[in-house]
Amino acid sequence: MKFFKLFILLSISQIGFSQLLDGPQGDYSKADSLRGMLSPERTCFDVTYYDLMLDLNFEEKTIQGYNDVHYTVEEDFKRIQLDLFENMIIDAVVFQDDSLPYERMYNAFFVDFPDVQKKESKGVLRVYYHGKPIIAKNPPWDGGFTWQEDKNGAPWLGVSCEGIGASLWWPNKDHLSDEPDSMRVTCAYPKDLMFAGNGQLRLHDTKKNSDQNITSWLVTYPINNYNVSLNIGDYVNFQDKYISEDGEELILDYWVLPYNLEKAKDQFQQVGPMLACYEEYFGKFPFWRDNYKLVETPYLGMEHQTAIAYGNNYKTGYAGYDFSRIGLDFDYIIIHETGHEYWGNLISAQDIADLWIHEGFCTYSEALYVECMYDYQKGQDYVNAKKPSIGNKHPMAGVYDVNVEGDGDMYNKGMLFLNTLRHVINDDELWFDLLKEMTTKEFAYKTITANDVMFYFNRKTGMNLTPLFMQYVFYKDIPNLYYQFEKIKGKSYVFKYKWMTDVGSFEMPIEISWGDELMRLNGTNDLQEIVLKKKKKANFSINEEQFYIKTRKR
Repeated sequence: MKFFKLFILLSISQIGFSQLLDGPQGDYSKADSLRGMLSPERTCFDVTYYDLMLDLNFEEKTIQGYNDVHYTVEEDFKRIQLDLFENMIIDAVVFQDDSLPYERMYNAFFVDFPDVQKKESKGVLRVYYHGKPIIAKNPPWDGGFTWQEDKNGAPWLGVSCEGIGASLWWPNKDHLSDEPDSMRVTCAYPKDLMFAGNGQLRLHDTKKNSDQNITSWLVTYPINNYNVSLNIGDYVNFQDKYISEDGEELILDYWVLPYNLEKAKDQFQQVGPMLACYEEYFGKFPFWRDNYKLVETPYLGMEHQTAIAYGNNYKTGYAGYDFSRIGLDFDYIIIHETGHEYWGNLISAQDIADLWIHEGFCTYSEALYVECMYDYQKGQDYVNAKKPSIGNKHPMAGVYDVNVEGDGDMYNKGMLFLNTLRHVINDDELWFDLLKEMTTKEFAYKTITANDVMFYFNRKTGMNLTPLFMQYVFYKDIPNLYYQFEKIKGKSYVFKYKWMTDVGSFEMPIEISWGDELMRLNGTNDLQEIVLKKKKKANFSINEEQFYIKTRKR
């Protein structure tokens, strides 16, 4: 897919910036820039297809193989950058049957071509390599290969690499901005096991005279690099189907360990109703040709496109914990990781600094699932139950161009921010049309920036929501409502109020209850006041349920 230089632009002041506006910047090295920045050696070519061939050795915990990188030339070049961790060994780089020279630099390598590759031409570069990939210390958060045995002693492998990078195990352009339009992964591995991968199963060869299986999976949609995974184990397969609103049939394809088959058949009954809810809000499952899959893994879970890693041990909540905090018993891993098929896989951030787009919208999809399955109020209860987990110590956005994501608040704070936007817009028909258009038209199968999201919301609503995006995403603090509430002469009270924010020209509604009356006031950074007549029930409150704010009373 095409890639674009990520920048953030203040639409009010037209002042550009490219780093965090708040919080520590940190010290970043050349290695960080090589991974995170779109240099000319990266932007000069667009990857269109990867064809990855692997041979796995479970005893040695090693892999060997090659990757064919199909590309289109965007600008004339003689030198490009690809990525592969320095502990992995490059055996050769081949172009048109000739070996090309290359230069290693940290986890990147630069390939030199004998002749200029001309704009709009196409080419294929093959990289032969081998090595022992990093073993995950705490998957999926600290990623790598997880070599394990199941309860029956059979080998079991799972790979997770979000953040750390797909180049820990295969050579590629390891930047979120450039997704291949499609990809094939072919793997040779021990014969008694099964490889369950992304996309469509295209080949499964079990030759009698060989001690290996060869299995090939084809992804027929764009896919970001960290979503490509290996799942190899003593899997059994069963299937179900989901019928969309228009009557089309989607295959639900499940790969689980044999002793968990009956548990899985029961637990995965949650998938159909969930897909119906997501279809209502975001449109049909976005990777229909490649089927929907859950694959049992030796770690908790990950949103691997059409091969969702499932390791919740068939428990409710989050590994048995009531992650809803309000007594709901759905399987969090199924609901959350499927939400990522829309938010993160269908729509992907161009820089990991904007990972809040993946996690904030995905976590909000959980709240909409609750609203769909129960009602609006239960959905609001779910949103507000997550407030205690938010620290507001660092911004949700990370640091651009050095492969640094933002604070973990991006999950629940992102959800609360979106819930706030919904109620600022105050038009549910428009709100849900806006979300569905994002996933079905505007950003479908694209990589995007924070700018893209912000400008889209402004354009679709006719409102200037830029200050809200800036405050919630790029600063650690949420809007603070400073107010006074005093009795004055007679039977009247005065309510004085203003927003205290890092962002100037901040404007957002304030909802107050006065007696049995609900008032919606326009709040700014300037002190304003309103006189309230005495009520029989002079109860006063500020709406902090639909608006994620702090209040400070004088």
